[in-house]
Amino acid sequence: MTPIETKSINAIRILSADAIQKANSGHPGLPLGAAPMAYTLWAKYLRHNPANPKWENRDRFILSGGHGSMLLYSLLHLFGYGLTTEDLSNFRQFGSLTPGHPEYGHTIGVEATTGPLGAGMAMATGMAIAEKHLASVFNKEGFPVVDHYTYVLGGDGCMMEGISYEAFSLAGTLGLEKLIVLYDSNDISIEGGTNIAFRENVQKRFEAFGFQTLRVEDGTDVDAIAKAIEEAKADKTRPSFIEIKTKIGAGCPAKEGKASAHGEPLGVDNVAALRENLGWEETEPFKVPQDVYDNYAAIAKANQAYEDDWNSLMEKYFAAYPEMKELWDKYFNGNEAEKLYDNETFWKVVDKPEATRNVSGKIINLIKDIVPNMFGGAADLSPSTKTYMADKGDFSKETPEGCNMHFGVREIAMTAIGNGIYLHGGLKPFVSTFFVFSDYVKPMARLSALMHAPLTFVLTHDSIGVGEDGPTHQPIEQLAMLRALPNFYVWRPADAAETAAAWYFALTKKDAPSALVLTRQNLPQLEGSGKDALKGGYILADSTKEVPDAIIIATGSEVQLAVEAKARLAADGVDVRVVSMPCVDLFEDQSEEYKEAVLPKAVRKRVAVEALSEFGWGKYIGLDGKFVGMRSFGASAPAGKLFPYFGITADAVVEAVK
Repeated sequence: MTPIETKSINAIRILSADAIQKANSGHPGLPLGAAPMAYTLWAKYLRHNPANPKWENRDRFILSGGHGSMLLYSLLHLFGYGLTTEDLSNFRQFGSLTPGHPEYGHTIGVEATTGPLGAGMAMATGMAIAEKHLASVFNKEGFPVVDHYTYVLGGDGCMMEGISYEAFSLAGTLGLEKLIVLYDSNDISIEGGTNIAFRENVQKRFEAFGFQTLRVEDGTDVDAIAKAIEEAKADKTRPSFIEIKTKIGAGCPAKEGKASAHGEPLGVDNVAALRENLGWEETEPFKVPQDVYDNYAAIAKANQAYEDDWNSLMEKYFAAYPEMKELWDKYFNGNEAEKLYDNETFWKVVDKPEATRNVSGKIINLIKDIVPNMFGGAADLSPSTKTYMADKGDFSKETPEGCNMHFGVREIAMTAIGNGIYLHGGLKPFVSTFFVFSDYVKPMARLSALMHAPLTFVLTHDSIGVGEDGPTHQPIEQLAMLRALPNFYVWRPADAAETAAAWYFALTKKDAPSALVLTRQNLPQLEGSGKDALKGGYILADSTKEVPDAIIIATGSEVQLAVEAKARLAADGVDVRVVSMPCVDLFEDQSEEYKEAVLPKAVRKRVAVEALSEFGWGKYIGLDGKFVGMRSFGASAPAGKLFPYFGITADAVVEAVK
C-alpha cells in the first residue's frame, strides 16, 4: 500500500469520525473498520463516474449496513459527487444531504435507501437480476452494452437477518455472476460479541447457496482485498462472497474491537487519539490534505474514460442495430403504459361475473405486449395470483431472457428484490402473493414508499372470500396496515373496469408504489364503473335528490352489496348515493371541491361496507355513521356461508342505513 493510499483511506476514517462527533450521534465502528475495503473497491474496481451518477452501465454499490452511512458520504465527498464538507458537518441534521441512513433520491450517488439490516443485500440481488436480464435482451456479439457489477457491503447484522438468507439462496440458484458481496466480518454487534447469538459458519452457508466464497484475514491488507475482488470477478458462473476480517472502530485505541464503537460517537478525546494513532496531521475537523483530494480526483477523472468508451460503443451499436435504439428508449425512457388510456381493448369489459384476480391476469397479458419491459412474478403463487405472462419465458440461470420471475416462497426478499430491479433502471417490475402475506411484504413495501419506487404489488385472495383455507389465510387488518403507509396507493377494485384503472394508475405512477388487492371469488360487472375510478373514489350510483338521504361507501367485492341495498332502499322510499372507493389514498389526492361533491359534509348518514377491518373508516362515516364489515378473524368454510355468518350482506347494509 502506497503512502497516498494510506492517507486516502484514513481520510475516510477521519471525516466519518468528525461528522459523527459533531452530530454527537451515529455509528463510527463500520466506517473505521471497513474503510480499506471500501477504498480498494471504489478506487480500483468500481466503474463509476461522479460527473454522471446516473450513467446506465455504471457498477452499483449498496451499503446494506446503512447505519455506517458516513462511510458512503465520505466516499461521495472525496470522489467529487457534490457533497461538501459543510454537508458532512451537518450529518444527521434536519434538511441536510447526509441523513442518518442513506436515502435514495435524496443524496446523489446513493443507489438505495438502507438501514433495515439485510434489505440492501436483497436489493443488490434485484439489481444483479436486472443486469443479467437486460444483458440478455440488448447485448450482441462485440457489443456488451449492458455489462456491470453490483457490489454490496454489510456486516454481521445483515448476515443474521432472514431476508439475506432468502435473497442469497435465490441469487445462487440464478447464478448471478455479477453480484459480489463484501462481508465486514468483525464479530461484534450492539450487545457484544456475535458468539452470544451467531456462531454459524457463514462461509459454508454461502457455499450451500452456490456462491464462490473467499476470505481475507486482514481487513487492512488492500492487496489481499484487491486479489479477492479480482478472483470474484473472474468467476463467470457464480455470485461471489468475500468475508473480510476487520476490527470495528479500527484505529481508535480505546474503541477498537469493542461493541461501544458500533453506535455512539467516539468522544472528543478518542477522536484526537484516532488522529494521533493514524498519523493524521490535520487537527481541524473536516480538513483533508490537498494531495488526498488530488488522488481521488485523478481516480474520478480516469473513470470518465469508462463512460466515454461506453458512449462510443453505444453509437456503433445503434448504427449497427437501429431497431435496438427504439427498444432501448422504450425500456429506459419510454412511456408506453400511458398509451393504455386510449386503448379500447384495455378498457373493454366482458359482461359476466369474474374474479378481479382473473381480470388482472388478462390485463397483465395484454400489457406485456404493449409495455415490453414488464418483468415480475410471484412468491411461488403465480397460478393462483394469475401473474404469469404467457410466451415471455422464465427468468433463470439458463434463460436470463425470460420475463417471469419465480421468487420462491420468499415474500420479504421478493419485495426487496423488486425494489432493486426498479432501482437498477430499465424494467417495470411487479411482485405478487396472497394478500394475507402482505405482513411479510410490508417492511420492504415501506422502503418502496420511502424511495418513491413505483413497484406494483398484486395481492390476491383479499378477504374472508378466501373461504375454506380459514382465518390464517383470510386478511382482516392488512388493508388498514397498507393504507397507513405514506406514499403508497392501495387499490381494491370492485370489477373489471376498476381493475383496469388500478393497473393503469400503477403503471403510470412514477413516484409511488401501488398495491392491487384482488378477489378470489367472482364479482359482477357494475354499471357506471370505469375511468372515473382514476379519482380514487367516485359516485357509482347517485340519488335522485340534490342532497341524498344517505351515502353508502364501499370497496371491492362489497360494492355489489351497496348497489343491491340502494335498490331495496329505494323501494322503501329511501334515496341513497353509492360511492365506490377503490383507492382511498388517491381519493385523498383530489381537490377539496371534488371530495365535497362526492361526500358532502351535509350528509352525515353514512355507511361503509368492507369485508375487512373497520380501522380508518371513521374519517369517512363520522360519529353518526355505521360500518358493515369484520370485527374478528374469519373462519374455515365456503365463502358463501362466511359473508352471511359475519353479517356482510345487502340486508345488513339496508338495516345499517335505516
